[in-house]
Amino acid sequence: MPLGKPVEKIGVTAFKSQCLGLIDAVAQGKTERVVLLKHNRPIAAIVPIAADGDSCVDLWGAMRGTVSVPSGVDLTDPSGEVWDAAR
Repeated sequence: MPLGKPVEKIGVTAFKSQCLGLIDAVAQGKTERVVLLKHNRPIAAIVPIAADGDSCVDLWGAMRGTVSVPSGVDLTDPSGEVWDAAR
């Protein structure tokens, strides 16, 4: 973490009333990150997203592009296999 920019630590209750200002401070680079505390334990952080978007990992669809379905195959058609749960 680069030195020079402050790291804000704030409880979740106080965050509710100050969230827009804290988000703006992170987005403008005035604050490196905002760490949210619950019972004095860090539970989440607000950090800026890199301009190229590389620091934001898309968890949903993480395997996108790894499976190909041949043309003409309908994945919604039943397979005809009888499952134990259907018996």
